[in-house]
Amino acid sequence: MAYALFNFIFLIIFLLPLCTFSQNNGTITVGTSIVATERSTPWLSPSGDFAFGFKKLRSNDMFQLAIWYDKIPNKTVVWYPNVTNPISRDSTVGIDAQNGLVLRDPQGRLLWSTIDIDDDVSHGFLNDTGNFVLVRSDSVSIWDSFNYPSDTLLPTQIIAINGTLVSRKSETNFSRGRFYLRMLNEGNLVLNTRSVPTNSDFDDEYYNSQTSDPANDSNSGYQLVFNERGSLYVLRRNGERTDLTTKRSIPTTSDHYYRAILDFDGVFRTYYYPRSSSGDQEWTVAEYWPQNICMEIDGQKGSGACGYNSVCRLENGKPICQCPLGFYLSEPNDPFSDCNPKFIPICGEDDQKGSAEDVYEMSEVSDTDWPFSDFEQLAPFTESDCKNACLNDCLCAVSIYRNNSCWKKKLPLSNGRLDTAINAKAFFKFRKGNIPVQGSNFPTPEKKKKDQGTLILVGSVLLGSSLFVNFMFVGAACLGFFLIYNKKITNIRPVHDTGVVNLRCFTYKELAQATDGFKEELGRGAFGIVYKGVMPTGSNSTIAVKKLDRVAQDTEKEFKTEVSVIGQTHHKNLVRLLGFCEEGPHRMLVYEYMNNGTLASFLFGDLKPNWNRRIQIALGIARGLAYLHEECSTQIIHCDIKPQNILLDEYFNARISDFGLAKLLMMNQSRTLTNIRGTKGYVAPEWFRNTQVTAKVDVYSFGVLLLEIITCRKSLIDLEFGEGENPILTDWVWDCFQDGTLDTLVKNDTEALNDKKRLETFVMVGIWCIQEDSSLRPTMRKVSQMLEGTLEVNIPPCPSPFA
Repeated sequence: MAYALFNFIFLIIFLLPLCTFSQNNGTITVGTSIVATERSTPWLSPSGDFAFGFKKLRSNDMFQLAIWYDKIPNKTVVWYPNVTNPISRDSTVGIDAQNGLVLRDPQGRLLWSTIDIDDDVSHGFLNDTGNFVLVRSDSVSIWDSFNYPSDTLLPTQIIAINGTLVSRKSETNFSRGRFYLRMLNEGNLVLNTRSVPTNSDFDDEYYNSQTSDPANDSNSGYQLVFNERGSLYVLRRNGERTDLTTKRSIPTTSDHYYRAILDFDGVFRTYYYPRSSSGDQEWTVAEYWPQNICMEIDGQKGSGACGYNSVCRLENGKPICQCPLGFYLSEPNDPFSDCNPKFIPICGEDDQKGSAEDVYEMSEVSDTDWPFSDFEQLAPFTESDCKNACLNDCLCAVSIYRNNSCWKKKLPLSNGRLDTAINAKAFFKFRKGNIPVQGSNFPTPEKKKKDQGTLILVGSVLLGSSLFVNFMFVGAACLGFFLIYNKKITNIRPVHDTGVVNLRCFTYKELAQATDGFKEELGRGAFGIVYKGVMPTGSNSTIAVKKLDRVAQDTEKEFKTEVSVIGQTHHKNLVRLLGFCEEGPHRMLVYEYMNNGTLASFLFGDLKPNWNRRIQIALGIARGLAYLHEECSTQIIHCDIKPQNILLDEYFNARISDFGLAKLLMMNQSRTLTNIRGTKGYVAPEWFRNTQVTAKVDVYSFGVLLLEIITCRKSLIDLEFGEGENPILTDWVWDCFQDGTLDTLVKNDTEALNDKKRLETFVMVGIWCIQEDSSLRPTMRKVSQMLEGTLEVNIPPCPSPFA
């Protein structure tokens, strides 16, 4: 008995370490898998430096399949697959003999797998360089992660001709960003931007290694090499190398980890980290390219290092994006997004009344420039003349003064940069009395102190003036109040009477002339008829004039209140309101003109539109509705989302129209819950029930619209479409989803058929939106996130369980 116990203890002491070693030798057998939970154990490399598995994301209950440095406290990710959506809890990754690495969701559906595998897999191996390799029975590698990099290079890894790194969207968002590193055929290593991942062309090139040699191809580069000592160089075909890193920038001792990454801000950086760190150490930047991304991105395509109208400044090699005075971020949590203007110059009647100095004032910012968006250059010119030139030009939003020259610019502004080397001054135009308060994060002159001094001076003059002057001042004020009260001043129509700075009040005569007597009709709907016209200011800009024919005439105050709310909404996916007419029985709204018409004519024409363009349109509509529901100062429920109310601008960006008009429709009627608004086929079920109507009615209508965008088919069709062939779109989509025949929805659409993952995601989002139970519908914010791939989409239930 004692002998048996001794043998058992012997086995425990000597064989347990052997068992532990076998688990950490880097080899993973076929059939082994990992489940996405916080307690799952990753696969480790032999040294334990690298781990492969699921990494918990900071936001939501989501995970990312990745390889990371496991001995570093923050578990720095160095590789991840090209998966559109974050991965939900209880998803699995495993090794399959036929398909290699296979990632599946909790329901067993394929999310991602390795490609280009022609042989059966024997096992997987995570080596100490961080490379995950799939090996066949004769020990030959048939797939490895080094050949499919994400945004990072590790020591011994190379980028061959046509190889690419793609930045992530943000530090914590692993979706594709807009910055690319590429090794070109001619031998140059370049950095590019690309506004939309689906675009075939790249935008601005902002770094070039200059390693091609057209005269001697053998002297051209063909590989970017990141060696084991943390150095980067371009290897030429003749064996020579062009070093990118300097020997002094990186410690070459063996007690450091290294990595090179195309960061989400577009800068390509090399880092090092001491292996013996106590835990509070950060990765140290060794070198980076380009040296000043704010200045190097200098092409006429794209927005630059930051978003449109934004300004980029360099801080310790990092681009810092900020909105200038009078602008605000279109996406508040993303400093790299576009900056929307709070004031847009409009050439209107009031620009021609009196001097520009009476209407506008200029704000000055030093060392700032946007090198493009010019519409006029003036030289030689003085600083004062440059400021006045923009002040007196109704089209000018900003003027730049530099080297005795002046550039007048229109919105949007691109490639904004802030740098003392620019030696330029920017002058912004605002309406008087509405110049924004100076922000501490954006350098401008000390205007605040000057304003305070002026205020004190004016106050002193008024208080110290003679009794006679004060008496005259009070008398004039009383007389003005008396005249206004008795409505004697009927011919003065101030721009500010809506409470919105950039709305114009047009006369009926002006709009009748602008539309040539309301001659050319663009369309008609529940709110009235829309006519094409030309802005009555001599600017020749095209406008759309909507005559409201169902608004009560005795609700002047309420009309202006609702117009004021509409006028305060500014988003790139909304049609902008330019002005209004409220004169006698006439109620009209003036909008910017969208020259690509409605989404209805785009979707339901003879030719099926491009799949990627339809994707961007759907995303734009979702973002616009999310803004109306959650980001406006006053929530706006549209109540009539349909293809006819989605317009397309010159770049086919989706722009929602008629928002805010639901409250203007029949304002003299009581607003009961049974007063149904909307269009047949898009109306949410709660309109027909005695229940509260919320923003979820727009979610339902968007769901129907999304299914139309996917299929290019109307929600309700006539019998001539095909007798008995699913006249109700929502029912047909649900049947196809249930039967697993989504290909039927996009028959003969090659692009959509090749994008099955996104097709399935969009269909599921559409079904979630059209749930009869409004509590099951997601908010438009969540809809937008699901379509963008930053939020998981679960399998939806039947949208009409009681049907």
